[in-house]
Amino acid sequence: MHGETLLFSFFLIFSGAAVLASIALYTRQPLLVAYIILGAIVGPHGFDYISDETNLLTDIANIGIIFLLFLLGLDMQPSNLIHMFKKTALIGIISAILFAVIGYTIGLFFGFSTQECLIIGSAMMFSSTIIGIKLLPTTVLHHRHTGELVVSLLLLQDLFAILVLILLYGTKDGDFAYQSILIAFLSLPLIIAGAILFVRYILLKLIQRFDRFQEYIFLIAIGWCLGLAEAAHSLGLSREIGAFIAGVTIATSPIAFYIANSLKPLRDFFLILFFFSLGAGFDLTLIDDIIIPAAALALLILALKPVIFRYLLGVSNEDKKSSWEIGFRLGQISEFSLLIAYIAFSAHLISNEVSHVIQATAILTFLFSTYIVVLFFPTPIAISDRLRRD
Repeated sequence: MHGETLLFSFFLIFSGAAVLASIALYTRQPLLVAYIILGAIVGPHGFDYISDETNLLTDIANIGIIFLLFLLGLDMQPSNLIHMFKKTALIGIISAILFAVIGYTIGLFFGFSTQECLIIGSAMMFSSTIIGIKLLPTTVLHHRHTGELVVSLLLLQDLFAILVLILLYGTKDGDFAYQSILIAFLSLPLIIAGAILFVRYILLKLIQRFDRFQEYIFLIAIGWCLGLAEAAHSLGLSREIGAFIAGVTIATSPIAFYIANSLKPLRDFFLILFFFSLGAGFDLTLIDDIIIPAAALALLILALKPVIFRYLLGVSNEDKKSSWEIGFRLGQISEFSLLIAYIAFSAHLISNEVSHVIQATAILTFLFSTYIVVLFFPTPIAISDRLRRD
């Protein structure tokens, strides 16, 4: 029965994650590794304990991404970061172009079509907001120049990613539907303006009036996230874009920090589901076909992203130590890359093989960049007690 399947699946996910996370901590490994490995072990391409891939795992991943992007939006403070854009805008644009060229060139080298190479290139443009924010200590995130630079670059990349997603959502059966793309681009400022007005004149007034009821604050935050996600979907955008806008519009208000803190357990809940789904959805039977291009992409991304960010930040008069740290913290591709692969495959723009190349590259860069940051830089989950910061 469906209820029993769902309950059993959650038992496997969270009990299994608890066991593997304990092993990971004893062996001083990043917890994200445990979640991905667990998905690969019990998912449909492992022991097949969770086999409802087309429904259950997809729904888990989609819900997880929606809430994660909402919570990521809550971490963004556009009003506090505008002054940083003068320094990071050019860095963000140049680096995105360079990473896209790297992905496009590697795709051509391995014989993929021009269209598939463009999708691969677009997936390489971004760094993981989840990993970038998760591995930043709170003191660095909110009170230090390094944190401001990391977050402003991630925010700029997120804006680029939204534009790419809008283009992909405007495709049908492998062709660009220009009318749908135009409607989506016209809908974007409309939904942003509507969200800002609703937050300012209705949502904040409700929160201020009933802020002593924590359950109500939790409920209204979740309702706002899902409501704007559905509104975006009805206007031709994705639910993920709507959820991200919902988070960003609340992030500009004084209550944002409280909401973000109160929703941290929910963030961690969906973080586990997101990375579990990433591991479970990966088809291990394609390893022989994709491992070489994925490894080449991952190696170049891991090697060149820190170097490129180090050089660009150095040109902007940032000190060498901070530039290297920022480069390594942003030295992976993004959860948006996974969305790009999923949407492009669903729209018949890329093959299943190319989709898995992007997924494998994401997994490899997530794992190795997390290791690097955890080993050498201050993080809440640092291996060394000297580097552990919350």
